[in-house]
This record gives sequence, structure tokens and C-alpha cells, in this order.
Amino acid sequence: MDPRFARIVLDPDMATPLYHQLARQLGDAIEAGAWLAGEALPSERTLAETLEISRITARKALERLAGQGLIRRTHGSGTFIAPRFNQPLTKLTSFSELLAQRGFTPRSRWLSRRLEAPSTEEALRLGLRGDARVARLKRLRLADDVVMAVEESCLPEAVLPEPEGVERSLYATLEARGKAVERALQHLTAVNADAALAALAEVPEGQALLKVTRLGYLADGSPAELTVTYCRTDYYDFMAELYRAR
Repeated sequence: MDPRFARIVLDPDMATPLYHQLARQLGDAIEAGAWLAGEALPSERTLAETLEISRITARKALERLAGQGLIRRTHGSGTFIAPRFNQPLTKLTSFSELLAQRGFTPRSRWLSRRLEAPSTEEALRLGLRGDARVARLKRLRLADDVVMAVEESCLPEAVLPEPEGVERSLYATLEARGKAVERALQHLTAVNADAALAALAEVPEGQALLKVTRLGYLADGSPAELTVTYCRTDYYDFMAELYRAR
């Protein structure tokens, strides 16, 4: 028996259904890192035989984990651990850095990279004159080929004159140009995906997404980046550490 399953103890005498017990214990083990992102879980049949439960119980437990975004079930391929990570709210870290630190392979699927005139709101928030241009970047953020978020960034042309030069990490590109973002303000809100956004994020229309609006600043205090990210809540968590005032 796989030693990771030796820790799973199911009690048929409990009021909690067996599939609930199994889903909870498997979920706890996945969250604790017992399985890595992309790693395969046993089939329903193997899981049932290993734990001496019915295939229906195994199937319902896996369906529950899939609904929580912890696993991905692919017809004909099997069941795999889904990429998932927590982003701390108190630390300014790029998406690529976060994924790499957790063992994922970060990728971007570019939708557009171009220079154009800013909107009125963008010009106001970035402190731009009426004749200024901005670098506008739109892409899908992926972890191990799974879409995690849809991201739209807007930067003054003086900060990023060649948007097509950004390959993976926007922050790494800015740092190489001597235009590193040193601090940022973030605003989080929930939105429901319309048809266009749902298609990009690969979720059902109307599904809740976490909208993160970030305004980044250079060391001299000038605004340098306005980014709006639509995050899939089944894969993406934000975490804040709080301290009691003394």
C-alpha cells in the first residue's frame, strides 16, 4: 500500500458518510503536500480496493475533491492533483516567482502586447498627460498548462517602451530596465465572469472570480503599473497575516 494512504482511517460507524470522510482526509493530505501538482491519484477501482470501500464511495469522494478544485479529472487520462497556491497579501511577488517557488511551471499565453492611448481612468491613476501612450499587456497566466488567471496590465510608455519584449515575468523585465516596482496597493473584489471572460478563464459563464486591481509604484513614488487580474477561485487563494494591536 502507498504509505500516504496508510494514514487514512475511515469509520463506518460515524454519522459522517464515508465519502465525506475520505474526501476530507485526502483533501487535508493534498493541502499538506503529500501529493505534488500534476501527480496522478489512483483510479476509483484502485482506491476502492486499497481502502476496502465501494467504488461509488471512491467516486463521490473524488467528485467532491474536483468540486473543491484540488484535483482534475480527465476522461481517458486519469485523476491529477491540480495546481493551487496561496499568495500573501503583505509581500510584493510576481506571479512567476510564486509559481516557481511552489514547484509549478509558470507560463503566459499572450493575447496582446502593444502601445496605445490610455483610457481616462488609466491616465488619471498613472498620472499621465493627455498625449501620453501606455504599454498594454493582456495574457492568460498558467501553471502546468492550467489557466489560473486572466491578467491585463497598463504601464506608461516611459516605464515599458517595448511591451513585446516581455516574455515571462513583467517584474523581471522592469527590474532589468531599472524600473522595478517597489510597492503596490491592491484592491480585491468578487465578480461574475461574463461570456468572454469565462471563455478565457476556462470556467462556466457566471462563475465567481476574484478581481485584483494593483497599482504599483517606482522607488521615487511615481505610479508605474496598473494591473487587473481575474483569478480563478478554485485554484487561487490570498492569505493575510494579522497581528493584534498592543
